[in-house]
Amino acid sequence: MLTIHALNSHYGTSHVIQGIDLIVAPGEVVGVFGRNGVGKTTLLKTIAGWVKATSGTIEFDGQRLDRMRADRISRAGVGFVPEDRRIFPGLSVEENLTLGFLQVPQRSSANSRAALNSVYSRLPRLQERRHQQGTTLSGGEQQMLAIARVMLGEPKLLLIDEPSEGLAPMIVAEIYDILSEMKTAGRAILLVEQSVSRALDLCDRFIAIERGQVVLAGDPASSRDRELLLSTIAV
Repeated sequence: MLTIHALNSHYGTSHVIQGIDLIVAPGEVVGVFGRNGVGKTTLLKTIAGWVKATSGTIEFDGQRLDRMRADRISRAGVGFVPEDRRIFPGLSVEENLTLGFLQVPQRSSANSRAALNSVYSRLPRLQERRHQQGTTLSGGEQQMLAIARVMLGEPKLLLIDEPSEGLAPMIVAEIYDILSEMKTAGRAILLVEQSVSRALDLCDRFIAIERGQVVLAGDPASSRDRELLLSTIAV
């Protein structure tokens, strides 16, 4: 589904992503790990079109994403939940959610309402707060709102950055239940996460990044690969 080859990207003169190769298959969850500042977030932003690739290729579902604008990448089926969640101020929870409909413009209003009701059924707290401004929600509720908004866009691939950061364990468990359901439904997920043990339980494969390069690839089911990962990303 996603094939990245020799990818490079920069912030000004800073060479952040340095020749990364990566493949994500349909329905697969791939974890991306590494210490702070090594390029994990930049990798997701480059795939999503928020940062322009300076060289290399990103192919998704038969299309070259590295040649597209961010809005076209989103409509092609790539959903992105950034670390800061990007909840729009001044909009209610439901207004934030319905922005996800923009990624599926051909869907009928009846189908859109059914999709929204399905989200409310799965996340009743969002329904209870649907008229409340999105930015007034708790951190965990904002994370659920950001994920639900992307779900309404029906992505084939979800890019998600640090979904558990700063959240209570009970909320983290609920968020990972949602991600597991998306995996079961056949969505591919590229997951950046500091909570390594929690993420590895969801992942099919993982990579570790150091200085913008992949330095380790492994199988979460292998205790040896887990040990190598923890030693690689140890501060």
